[in-house]
Amino acid sequence: MPIYEYRCLDCGRKSAFVTLSIKSSFTPKCKKCGSENLEKIVSRVAIFRSEESRLESLADPSKLAGLDENDPKSVARWMKKMGKEMGEDLGEDFDQVVEEAMEEGEKAEKGGKKGTEEAGEEEI
Repeated sequence: MPIYEYRCLDCGRKSAFVTLSIKSSFTPKCKKCGSENLEKIVSRVAIFRSEESRLESLADPSKLAGLDENDPKSVARWMKKMGKEMGEDLGEDFDQVVEEAMEEGEKAEKGGKKGTEEAGEEEI
């Protein structure tokens, strides 16, 4: 059964459709806004792995390389990586939380640099 993915040109949302036959006529509609103004996109190849295999891979210590639990950006990158490793779409809420964590990390970096510079100026 082929799976086709389309991006809505009106709202930008991606939709996937399973068809029972390649020969059957099919008119895709956006699952979010109902528009028929869609473009076909190239899908990623899906490799099916058992849950046990996925969990085993997450237990690998090398997956924690570069993780700094005190850095929100580092944790956000790790969360994205683990979400992809699980092979499931964790939804827009998950992506939004990760993006917020990355922004928080950037603000903390900028604030830390400013604070260091200001402290250096006071000491002179």
